[in-house]
Amino acid sequence: MLASIPEFTRQAEHLLRAPDRLDWSTVTLLGLVVYVYAVEVERANWSVVLAGIAFWLMDWANEIVNALVLHFDGHAALWTVTGNSSFVILIGLTIEISLFFAVNGIVFAKLLPAQRDARILGLPNRWALAIALSLVSVGVELLLHADGVFHWYYWWWNVASWPVIVVFGYLTFYVVAFWVHDMPRRSRQLRVVGSLAALDLVAGLLFGPLLGWI
Repeated sequence: MLASIPEFTRQAEHLLRAPDRLDWSTVTLLGLVVYVYAVEVERANWSVVLAGIAFWLMDWANEIVNALVLHFDGHAALWTVTGNSSFVILIGLTIEISLFFAVNGIVFAKLLPAQRDARILGLPNRWALAIALSLVSVGVELLLHADGVFHWYYWWWNVASWPVIVVFGYLTFYVVAFWVHDMPRRSRQLRVVGSLAALDLVAGLLFGPLLGWI
């Protein structure tokens, strides 16, 4: 069993939540994320802010599921990160990745045309942008995988099966983000975002500190 565990899983577990790797650059990245959100709050772009948070929370849900895959399989997660990072939060999530996703949702929301019924290449603009950015995101993962710092293990979640990663690894994030952004009532936006936050918090505490699975 131990001999069959991939080396990248062992490396990632060694890096997982290692406090001696903390770097001051993370403080700067966090400050930039706060600035991005502060600008949108100042402009009262609440739909953009909530869409950005929803995008980020969806990533946390995915990352928790990914960590659980490693726990139950015992060999590897769907994706695993190694290499230099200030802090590896979960087996497939670094602090740098998390801060990037916090901003990426804002960027996507600001790209959404005001005309919701406008089309791009014949597709509804929301879906066209979501698919396009999902493809770009997986393209970045392919480059990181080739560089040896981002690892896939299963044949059904790998280079040859990249369309699966497009749909389940990213498209859901973008769809939830534009869904929240376009909701007509602020109360409903807050309920959805609040529910996602509660789900992530409960799952993170349950499978993390309480059970020790992730």
